[in-house]
Amino acid sequence: MNDFQLLIDELTRFRDERQWEQFHSSKDLAVAISIEAAELNELFLWKTVEECEKVDRARLREELADILAYSLLLAGKHGLDVKEIVLEKIRKNNEKYPVNKSKGTAKKYNEL
Repeated sequence: MNDFQLLIDELTRFRDERQWEQFHSSKDLAVAISIEAAELNELFLWKTVEECEKVDRARLREELADILAYSLLLAGKHGLDVKEIVLEKIRKNNEKYPVNKSKGTAKKYNEL
């Protein structure tokens, strides 16, 4: 068992002990990810770049944990191997953003 599956199993156990699966449809998990991401963004709202780099680490940890937890639950619900899908996305991005064209630029792949 990999670390991601261990986390999914722990989250699922926590959820099931509370009979919360009824609230964890794919739609609701996706919406929860979006809401938690908005809460993460709120930590940086109206701050300078310098202020953002000094973000409250405890709050950052909390928001990231929420986003990751809901993401892992959604992946688990659909039987997705988290390591596999992330590595696959890195491979795809490597093709879309070759180093010789994308190094040092924030341009989208279709603008390189």
